[in-house]
Amino acid sequence: MSIKFFREDFDKWMIPVYNPAKFIPVRAKGSIVWDQNGKDYIDFTGGIAVNVLGHCHPLLKKTLQKQADNLWHIGNSYTNEPILGLAKKLVDLTFADKVFFCNSGAEANETALKLARKVARDKFGKYKNNILAFKNSFHGRTFFTVATGGKSCYSKYFEPLPKEIQHASFNDISSVTKLINENTCAVIIEPIQGEGGVNPADFCFLKQLRALCDKYHVLLIFDEVQTGIGRTGELYAYMYYKVIPDILTSAKGLGGGFPIGAILTTKHLALTMTVGTHGSTYGGNPLAGALASKVLELIKKDKIMDGVAERHMWIVSYLKKINQNLNIFKEIRGIGLLIGAVLNKKLAYQASKISIKASECGVMVLVAGSNVIRFTPALNISKREINIGMKRFSKACNLILGNN
Repeated sequence: MSIKFFREDFDKWMIPVYNPAKFIPVRAKGSIVWDQNGKDYIDFTGGIAVNVLGHCHPLLKKTLQKQADNLWHIGNSYTNEPILGLAKKLVDLTFADKVFFCNSGAEANETALKLARKVARDKFGKYKNNILAFKNSFHGRTFFTVATGGKSCYSKYFEPLPKEIQHASFNDISSVTKLINENTCAVIIEPIQGEGGVNPADFCFLKQLRALCDKYHVLLIFDEVQTGIGRTGELYAYMYYKVIPDILTSAKGLGGGFPIGAILTTKHLALTMTVGTHGSTYGGNPLAGALASKVLELIKKDKIMDGVAERHMWIVSYLKKINQNLNIFKEIRGIGLLIGAVLNKKLAYQASKISIKASECGVMVLVAGSNVIRFTPALNISKREINIGMKRFSKACNLILGNN
């Protein structure tokens, strides 16, 4: 006889760093999730931009089972075929010559920052160690990445933080110019700030940033944990912006729901990281390698990315229709299937309240701060699922306003 768990059990046994929804998901397929009571939800969260092919994709399930029958984990004293296959695909598909694998986006960003400091130290000396990041950015929850992130709400409880980190204003090249200098070793940026409110970088800003980095011999790191794996309609956002970084971090969608992180860089920079300078027990395990390799194969083979712009249009059009009727959004922004609806004064700072009401109405959405509703659905979500989900979201917004 199986034990039935309840939402209250989370509060009983778990460290309270999360405040989960009232319902507990137990099953999912595609972009539909079912809870313990059989109620269905349209999933516009994609597991926070992770499930790029939806839940329980049949070919991912088959790949997982096949690999599980052969080799799960072997440790980094050995390599394995699935991870070598994945590395080759990433090198073939991107600017990179070399790849390192870990388990998450935070780990990937931590590794990228270590790499940047190691390169600068070896080439220029210990003085070149400053890191320039951006206000309102998010790069993970490890000690180094919360310090690099530009939101004090994630770092203020853990001071003193690592030093030599500064924050410029996003999309403001004059702010960068005032801070960058010969002591700067790296600039880290999200091409689209996700957690910070779904703020896309301007094309000219990224091009100017690249030029400044070149001028001062600074490594440009693109944090593509959320924007990668087709989210913008390109495999990575740097391809959309046509600005090539020195180091790129990837995670979330790369595993299609299975934990994996990756750092992509050039051969020249990679040579700095010699044996023993970094490592990961689980990083590059065969299960993650097999699944991520299949994800890349499927989004290319099935032309998944070709449909991202159309799905963006469907969602944005529906949000505009809601806004025409209710006048609750100040702005609808984003690229591809990373979309943010910014609340106006009518519902200012009620994003969490709307998210809760949306789940009650059978649709799952994210927040990006207290004033932005974020949509990061599967890249292959159907038009029917979008229509149903947006109708439910519209109902939630009406209920928040007191409309029946």
